[in-house]
Amino acid sequence: MSVLAVLDPAVALAHAVVAAVAHLVPTALAIVLFTVAVRLALHPLTRAAARGEKARARLAPKVAALQRKHKDRPERLREALAEMYRKEQVSPFAGCLPLLVQVPFFSVMYRLFTTPNDLLDHTLFGVPLGLHVTGAHGAGQWAVFGVLFAGLAAVGFVNFRRARRTAAAAKATAQPAPQPGAGLLPYLSFGSVLFAALVPAAAVLYLLTAGVWSAAERAWLYRDGTPVPAAALLA
Repeated sequence: MSVLAVLDPAVALAHAVVAAVAHLVPTALAIVLFTVAVRLALHPLTRAAARGEKARARLAPKVAALQRKHKDRPERLREALAEMYRKEQVSPFAGCLPLLVQVPFFSVMYRLFTTPNDLLDHTLFGVPLGLHVTGAHGAGQWAVFGVLFAGLAAVGFVNFRRARRTAAAAKATAQPAPQPGAGLLPYLSFGSVLFAALVPAAAVLYLLTAGVWSAAERAWLYRDGTPVPAAALLA
């Protein structure tokens, strides 16, 4: 029995909603609309996190100053940082909230699209929604998968460039030194492309929809030029 079986009640609900919408529009479009609806419902959390991250960016020079001042007293540094965040009413973990909230939704959608069900019998331009890219045959099916993967790669490239700009901005403004391995974070933007090779077309469509939504959402929320935090780029 899969550990994800605990999600089956939520999976059944998601299936019922998508199936109901699929009576009105093609199933592939129903998946897109359902994904957008859920992400729209989560938008207030993302917007609140963006406000917190902007406040953290504003406080970054103060954080760096405290780290220099208390570099030999870690306990005093933690107290000073906690006091500063309390006075400024800023959470140091604000940017992680949308990512954490999306994990259950992602798990439900993964379960829905990797467990045989009637939704996967429908097609996207001739490609069964339950088909993996490794099972594609014919120019038409390869073309559909090619478009989906190209879309994921494009979103990944946008996130990669933003992550690189964020790292450069942090370095230029003398923000706290990055943690070991932080240089690899920008490359995680392409993780969805690799993951898409392991899941059926329905899940690839979900990944692309969620990725495009996230990229557009970040562009809007950080349009003032504030660097996008690494956690937000992986959401």
